[in-house]
Amino acid sequence: MSRSHTHVPGEVIEQACPLVEVLDHVAGKWSISILVAAARGPVRFTELERAIEGISRRMLTLNLRRLERDGLLTRTVYPTVPPKVEYSLTAMAQELYSYLTGLVEWAERHSGAIAHARAAYDTAAAPADPPRSQPERGRAQVPASSP
Repeated sequence: MSRSHTHVPGEVIEQACPLVEVLDHVAGKWSISILVAAARGPVRFTELERAIEGISRRMLTLNLRRLERDGLLTRTVYPTVPPKVEYSLTAMAQELYSYLTGLVEWAERHSGAIAHARAAYDTAAAPADPPRSQPERGRAQVPASSP
């Protein structure tokens, strides 16, 4: 069902909107990986690239910029040749990281129960074996004519 077909009070939308906006930025596949990799301390671009399997340079660059813009990462450029750049979590991101680790712990504790619930749901929702098609009774079978 689309959002246009559901009635949600404006007050709920106003309260949820900032949350949805933040989660759209933070809950992305790459954003979480970057935050986790940077949680151990200042990290360089190439270290992030090696630590996050499957991320392209372009995607890493875009996500780093977005996280920096959102105030979750600080980018420090050292005046060396070549320039040395490090990324660190801000205090706000460190707090977020503690919630992420709590969520991971919750998921690990309940993964078995979730898998069990899914299996039970899928079993209950699965249709019974469809009846086999049988020829209708009472009608004569007409043999095919030969040339």
